[in-house]
Amino acid sequence: MCLILLAYDVHPEYRLILAANRDEFYDRPTLPMAFWEDHPDILAGRDLKGGGTWLGMSRSGRLAAITNYREPGGPKPNAPSRGHLVSAFLSGNSPSQDYLKAVSAVGQTYSGFNLIVGDAAGLYYYSNRGPGVRQLEPGWHGLSNHLLNTPWPKVEKGIALLKAAVLNSDPVNMDPIFQLLKNREVPPDDRLPDTGVGREWERILSPMFIQSPGYGTRSSSVMLIGGNGRAQVAELTLSAELDQERHHALQRSFQL
Repeated sequence: MCLILLAYDVHPEYRLILAANRDEFYDRPTLPMAFWEDHPDILAGRDLKGGGTWLGMSRSGRLAAITNYREPGGPKPNAPSRGHLVSAFLSGNSPSQDYLKAVSAVGQTYSGFNLIVGDAAGLYYYSNRGPGVRQLEPGWHGLSNHLLNTPWPKVEKGIALLKAAVLNSDPVNMDPIFQLLKNREVPPDDRLPDTGVGREWERILSPMFIQSPGYGTRSSSVMLIGGNGRAQVAELTLSAELDQERHHALQRSFQL
C-alpha cells in the first residue's frame, strides 16, 4: 500500500473505516483480493513475486496493512519480503502488540516499512524507521511512505476527503470513498516532500492516485468494520490500460 486512510472509532456504527490505494509497478504479478486457498480464513490480494500481501483481513477479525518507507537507495539487497509481515499476522494468533514487538526485534533486516495491525483489542503501528510500537488513538489517521500522520499533501488531502465522505453520508456509502481515492491533484512544488528520488518523481508520486508509464495505483480498497466486528470489504482492481468507466467492472465485494 502507498496510502492508507483510517477513521478509527469516530463513527457511531463503524469501529473502523479504512480506505487505501496500493501503488506498484504495473508488471509486478498480483492476484486480486480473494480468500486464499492455502489459508481460507484470509481475505487479501497476493503478491505473486514475494508471496505476501499488502492489506488483508481474517475471518477472526484480524486486520493488517503495510506501506513502504521511501528513502534514498531504495530497497535493501536480498532483504526479506515485507508483504510476509502482513500475511504472518493474518494467519497467526499473537495479540497485535506482541506481534509488533516481535517484528521490531528483527525490523532492521527489512527495507523500510510501516505496518498497521489490529484486532478487537485495538490498532497498533510500527515502522522500522520510527521510534517503536504504538497503539493508535481514536481519530482520523493517514499513512503514506513516511511515518504515520506525516503531513504530506496526499495524506492531509485524503483525511479531509474521507471526513467529508463519512460525515456527509448516512448510512456510510463506499462509492464516495472509492471516488476520493481517485483524486489526482498534484500539489505545488513547494509542498512536495524530499525523499531523495528527485523532483520529477516527487511530482509523479504526490497525488493520492498515481499514474505514470510503468508505475501507478494498482488497486483501491475500502473496509467498513462495525462495532459488532462484522465487516464489509471491497476492492477495485485497476489497470493502466483501463479507462475510468471500465474500472467499476472489476470491483469485488466481500462480507466477513
